[in-house]
Amino acid sequence: MDALIPYKEILQMYWEKATGFVNAQCDGLEPWQLIGLTLSSTLIGVWLHGFLFQSESLASRTKKQFFKLLRKMPFVGAIIQKKIDEALNDVTSSLSFLKDEKDYIKALPEQGMSQPEVLKKMKEYSSKGDVRWQDGKVSGTVYSGEEKLTHLLVKVYEEFAWSNPLHPDIFPGLRKMEAEVVRVACTLFNGGPNSCGAMTSGGTESILMACKAYRDLAYERGIKQPEMLVPVSAHAAFDKAAHYFGLKLIHIPLTKAMEVDVQAMRRAISKNTAMLVCSAPQFPHGIMDPIEEVAELAVKYKIPFHVDACLGGFLIAFMDKAGFPLKHPFDFRVKGVTSISADTHKYGYAPKGSSVVLYSDKKYRSYQFFIAPDWQGGIYASPSVAGSRPGGIIAACWATLMHIGESGYVEATKRIIKTARFIESELRKIDSIFILGKPEVSVLSIGSDTFDIYRLSNFLAAKGWNLNVLQFPSSIHLCITQLHTKPGVAEQFLKDVKDSIEDIMKDLSAKTTGMGAIYGMAQSVPDRSLVAEISQAYLDGLYSTDVPCSEKHMNGSPRHH
Repeated sequence: MDALIPYKEILQMYWEKATGFVNAQCDGLEPWQLIGLTLSSTLIGVWLHGFLFQSESLASRTKKQFFKLLRKMPFVGAIIQKKIDEALNDVTSSLSFLKDEKDYIKALPEQGMSQPEVLKKMKEYSSKGDVRWQDGKVSGTVYSGEEKLTHLLVKVYEEFAWSNPLHPDIFPGLRKMEAEVVRVACTLFNGGPNSCGAMTSGGTESILMACKAYRDLAYERGIKQPEMLVPVSAHAAFDKAAHYFGLKLIHIPLTKAMEVDVQAMRRAISKNTAMLVCSAPQFPHGIMDPIEEVAELAVKYKIPFHVDACLGGFLIAFMDKAGFPLKHPFDFRVKGVTSISADTHKYGYAPKGSSVVLYSDKKYRSYQFFIAPDWQGGIYASPSVAGSRPGGIIAACWATLMHIGESGYVEATKRIIKTARFIESELRKIDSIFILGKPEVSVLSIGSDTFDIYRLSNFLAAKGWNLNVLQFPSSIHLCITQLHTKPGVAEQFLKDVKDSIEDIMKDLSAKTTGMGAIYGMAQSVPDRSLVAEISQAYLDGLYSTDVPCSEKHMNGSPRHH
């Protein structure tokens, strides 16, 4: 203790100097002035803390404010607005799903239509559109489309059309079906006896539920401003969750292999980190993130870890038995993985509107639930976002799993991965394009250093193909489904790619048009709020019942899932 005496004396000397300086500054001030200064300093400190520490970074908010002020400037603002109006007009006038519409039903018919009339009208609506997904020329979107399965699902839905899992006492069989779907999924992903989960309406809701659960867990642990560390390649549903639930989203960059940078994720971990995220695989490039390495971080820092397998979950679960083992495990066998999302309505081949979110332990799922114990209508409890849910979709999902069975999924996986590997090997032989990363599953992302890759998208669209257009970096991708395994489809795709590239190479200086031009422009705009504003025109167009004033056509649509 004697050794600390000199340090104590030094600290005391500095303390006396500091207090002397403060007292000298306050000399002559009246008590009310001291109280006023203390109060104002405290308020400024609180405001400054609130200003600096928000879910959105200071740099991002400053950038937004700068562009907002820029748009208010008399001359500059007018030029920007003119360009925005032109872009908005291009988008709204060239939406392919609006181009042929001449009339809309805007009010109920005075007398109801007969069943034959309704079915005739329905047939008219179902035949709209230029793209025939049945021919296997669409990326993702429809993952099976098998006729016999369709007939089965129609019969199942008919049986459960009026059912609702909100009322398990009235529909106990439906409750059993949902519980069995969740348990089957837990088994597929190697969950232990305490593993559990819930069905949702799709991948977005599954992701939202996991984020909501971990946010509430973080609150309980005393984290006031929870953060989630998410790869830039992860699904936009995580951005939506951050927006809805007040979470701070920290995007983690990728390596050159298009995998999340584990070291960057480690550096981003803080006392506010509520969850870590990886994809298996990620949507843009079909790359599996290094789940085992991130799981080690999760265990070391005691942070929940979510694996998003919404896209390929029901492929990767069968790849080993299909003869295409993955390089690394991805599910609950990996210590540290606390939750998984997987879409039954993609490679599970169930109809749209079903997914599962799974947890390694019930203690995590409890934070997902919503309970209102004091409602006058009774104690209200729901496992996910929706209250009432369509029982027909749950029953159809259960029926799909039971009908296809393990052997059916293994065979489908074998066909899809075999087709994906064949297409990849052939595409890699073409000098002017390249495949991003080393995809292991069913998505192939194509880029080019020779020409604008969006031109290839346009050329393929002219040949009837409908691929996904990606950005940062510019690329397009094909998500391979059962429809692409039909005889001749893969060969036709490769032929059309080669023929299109041959035409592109004849005039490398030609301008890109259509959706490719819009994506190219959007990537170069520093003010991302402008891109959001233009995107809103697309969303408005979905609900438009106005007859379009232009017949311009824009190849492709912004996104297929």
